Amino acid sequence: MAIQTQLPCDGDGVCMRCQVNPPSEETLTCGTCVTPWHVSCLLPESLASSTGDWECPDCSGVVVPSAAPGTGISGPESSGSVLVTAIRAIQADVTLTEAEKAKKRQRLMSGGGDDGVDDEEKKKLEIFCSICIQLPERPVTTPCGHNFCLKCFEKWAVGQGKLTCMICRSKIPRHVAKNPRINLALVSAIRLANVTKCSGEATAAKVHHIIRNQDRPDKAFTTERAVKTGKANAASGKFFVTIPRDHFGPIPAANDVTRNQGVLVGESWEDRQECRQWGVHFPHVAGIAGQAAVGAQSVALSGGYDDDEDHGEWFLYTGSGGRDLSGNKRVNKIQSSDQAFKNMNEALRLSCKMGYPVRVVRSWKEKRSAYAPAEGVRYDGVYRIEKCWSNVGVQGLHKMCRYLFVRCDNEPAPWTSDEHGDRPRPLPDVPELENATDLFVRKESPSWGFDEAEGRWKWMKSPPVSRMALDTEERKKNKRAKKGNNAMKARLLKEFSCQICRKVLSLPVTTPCAHNFCKACLEAKFAGITQLRDRSNGVRKLRAKKNIMTCPCCTTDLSEFLQNPQVNREMMEIIENFKKSEEEAEVAESSNISEEEGEEESEPPTKKIKMDKNSVGGTSLSA
Repeated sequence: MAIQTQLPCDGDGVCMRCQVNPPSEETLTCGTCVTPWHVSCLLPESLASSTGDWECPDCSGVVVPSAAPGTGISGPESSGSVLVTAIRAIQADVTLTEAEKAKKRQRLMSGGGDDGVDDEEKKKLEIFCSICIQLPERPVTTPCGHNFCLKCFEKWAVGQGKLTCMICRSKIPRHVAKNPRINLALVSAIRLANVTKCSGEATAAKVHHIIRNQDRPDKAFTTERAVKTGKANAASGKFFVTIPRDHFGPIPAANDVTRNQGVLVGESWEDRQECRQWGVHFPHVAGIAGQAAVGAQSVALSGGYDDDEDHGEWFLYTGSGGRDLSGNKRVNKIQSSDQAFKNMNEALRLSCKMGYPVRVVRSWKEKRSAYAPAEGVRYDGVYRIEKCWSNVGVQGLHKMCRYLFVRCDNEPAPWTSDEHGDRPRPLPDVPELENATDLFVRKESPSWGFDEAEGRWKWMKSPPVSRMALDTEERKKNKRAKKGNNAMKARLLKEFSCQICRKVLSLPVTTPCAHNFCKACLEAKFAGITQLRDRSNGVRKLRAKKNIMTCPCCTTDLSEFLQNPQVNREMMEIIENFKKSEEEAEVAESSNISEEEGEEESEPPTKKIKMDKNSVGGTSLSA
């Protein structure tokens, strides 16, 4: 007997073997895949059925001896038989309705598996080539909206000459089969999924070595990679206080877990590194510590500007900026431009406006001051900025930002023999104010003031709430998550945007030229245009002419495709999953913000922020 190849009917009901459209009484419908078959073209062995429902040769798993090997008939040990077994199990489940059975069969055939899969599997990219059941490599989308690998599609449509979709048996136009186009949006989606998966695996496998505060040395040390010797290339040592970097005012005993006395006026250290370990002034080099939107917490007098005037209980301080520090001019002391009230200078002006206390340290480098220490760095208490203005500096070329600091500490200054601290004093006379511009004088009551009843300086208003009270790792994690969500949103808008409305695709349609549009946008683009156009020369009616409906992105004719455009269901599921994850991330972020605001409102204004004794700088804080 000659070898006979068994083929079903296509989407139009035409037998793919004899090319005849048989009547319904001469066809059999498979009870598993619901595909019609021509009875006359089936082998007698395939017509037998041990159950009530007839199964086609592709689903029965029975090898017909007279059939040719490799004709698509799966043996009992093949992977196809496993799929058929799963389908049979779904059909035999009496607890499911017909709709639920159909839904499970569809998910199983598309590679989605059963409903028993866990949540992690559901989060994966659910798009598979219907031939190799793998993530499509160089995906091609047919006009019926199904996706295949380019290699598999060419093997099916070109190599075997089958111009019907393997899934729905719809016709594939010959020009699409000869010149398939890669769907670049799906390529980006698959690449994005692979990158996310790889990055997640790398993150899980990568070990982060974090130096905790208790593991740091007591003193700063020089690194092995240091080019120069000394503290200029030193790594930071252990922090002995538990204040965040944006802490205002003196450092109390509650934040001194080592000695339980706080940082006292007159304490000195060998250099700025050790001063930083006690939280008095955190920057290694900069003279101002603060944030433009919050205020300045501390300053250092180290002889950086010739305009500075130090009178002990009060001094004139110069802002930062206006010097060219590029190239080899890191220590350039020549002003090349005007200073402006921005960045650190704005932080000082904000502290002046709010009346915040500013910690002051003096360095031995300030050679012109009689109040500077002979060596090292010394903490001289807190000062308050009373005025700030702009004025031309001593170099006589550019304007400088100037500030009047007045001491307001409860402890006596290091250079006095008085046992008590400061009391409110009249402001000193500053001659340069006569030519000052941009003068700012605080008119409202200061946050840090003198209480006559208690005879001491204290917070008259609530101190600023620390923005660095969150754990460092938690802040970094939130920042990375927010950045990732923004990147995902931008990628979604870029890769899955309609070429007409420039918005995220809604009911995406992939044209034969591999461009993606919203179905409504594409139909509206060609609304009112018929496929054929009637013509007449005025005397007689001419033959109708076909209307060319050109793709909005290229010159491909879409007239046949627009008769029944099919939605790309797999791409639509990908877009919906991305949108859902983005909405969940936004809801989680908004809930976290509301919880933080609620905690801040519930805390009393005078409540201190404490930290675990093993924390570093501003980490591991607890209320």
